[in-house]
Amino acid sequence: MQNEPFFPHLFESYFIALGVLLGGTLIGGLSSFITGKPPLTEIVRISSSIRIWAIIAAIGGTFDTVYSFERGFLEGETKDIFKQFLLILSAMGGAQTGAIIINWLAQEQISS
Repeated sequence: MQNEPFFPHLFESYFIALGVLLGGTLIGGLSSFITGKPPLTEIVRISSSIRIWAIIAAIGGTFDTVYSFERGFLEGETKDIFKQFLLILSAMGGAQTGAIIINWLAQEQISS
């Protein structure tokens, strides 16, 4: 991430989170179909539980983020904190977009 420009990385984190969420839920739905469970219900359930993993995958794991926050606080580099915040926000947006698409396609109302 250090040699890469920031804005392409911002878009990548959005679409990686979106892809992880969509791909994970669709493959999970296929497995629920094979095992005899209701696929649409399982797809919606999986999309809500896989959301945090999509965010983590999009930002490249947690250690880089923790290191950037540490450097920002201890060395006074607030620009790194702001960049990491935007990357996390972008990944959250991608995961939320994926969850909205899944809920829209499945048309399921599941109460937890």
